[in-house]
Amino acid sequence: MVEFSHIPVLLNEVIENLKIKEDGIYFDGTLGGGGHSEQILKRLGASGRLVATDQDREAIESTRNRLSEYADKLTIVKSNFVNIDTILKDLGINGLDGILLDLGVSSYQLDNKDRGFSYREDAPLDMRMDKDSGKTAEDIVNDYTEGDLTRIIREYGEDPFAARIAKAIVAAREKNRIMTTFQLNEVIKSALPEKVKRKAGHPAKQTYQAIRIELNHELEVLEQSLDKMIDLLNPGGRLCVITFHSLEDRIVKNIFKNAMNPCICPPEFPVCVCGRKSRGDVVTRKPIAPGEEELSINPRAKSSKLRVFEKKVGR
Repeated sequence: MVEFSHIPVLLNEVIENLKIKEDGIYFDGTLGGGGHSEQILKRLGASGRLVATDQDREAIESTRNRLSEYADKLTIVKSNFVNIDTILKDLGINGLDGILLDLGVSSYQLDNKDRGFSYREDAPLDMRMDKDSGKTAEDIVNDYTEGDLTRIIREYGEDPFAARIAKAIVAAREKNRIMTTFQLNEVIKSALPEKVKRKAGHPAKQTYQAIRIELNHELEVLEQSLDKMIDLLNPGGRLCVITFHSLEDRIVKNIFKNAMNPCICPPEFPVCVCGRKSRGDVVTRKPIAPGEEELSINPRAKSSKLRVFEKKVGR
């Protein structure tokens, strides 16, 4: 079995922006290989605490063992971070001093070909972040209508050839069910013009992103989580979110912006009468990107962006 990789993206920037207090309570909603969690735990004192969640049972088992020396201040829960409110309620925690989300697919999930996340390895079409869930990428590819396939590839993959790819998938599956990554790759390639296939980057990348996002409800979960997380922060607490593509980043940017400036009064009004109050400040007016040194060590960090929100004192 492939070991969980724990090269944490934007680690120094995350730790700097979380402003960790020794006696603070923190939440890592995307435990993965535990790279970020480990550095948070190292900075916590005896009364500090970290609650971490992940949907991947294999990640939890591997990382729990790796971080066993911190067992007295680490609580790991198998769940999606969208359930943060109920998780904290069950643990008797009323507020947090910091929250981290490192979105996207872990290196382990990409490198373990049996998970079916990578178009570079021939494997069953799976792509489930939670292997205990039912539907797989194979079900989406073979059961979605041509219209629905077009929609998700266009919206979530931002692929201008979405309609052509969807049409090719439907035509191919009428002959034989599409069950593996390499089968899907060939179908996608058959739908694209030669000049597109000659461009840098794998031609299936955007379709895989779209299927993965749809299967795991990634954007819906993110949209449903951020406001709850801001509410759960203690005054001065910070929410750090690392995104890997424009759709995620746009959601984070807009929710943070609205939380800082929620007023809906017409601009010509001399004073606010809507009653909506700012919940805090966007710390990162522009997202933080990895530097050249990090990219030389971890090329997968290339598209990552970090945005930070700080809860207003007294809110």
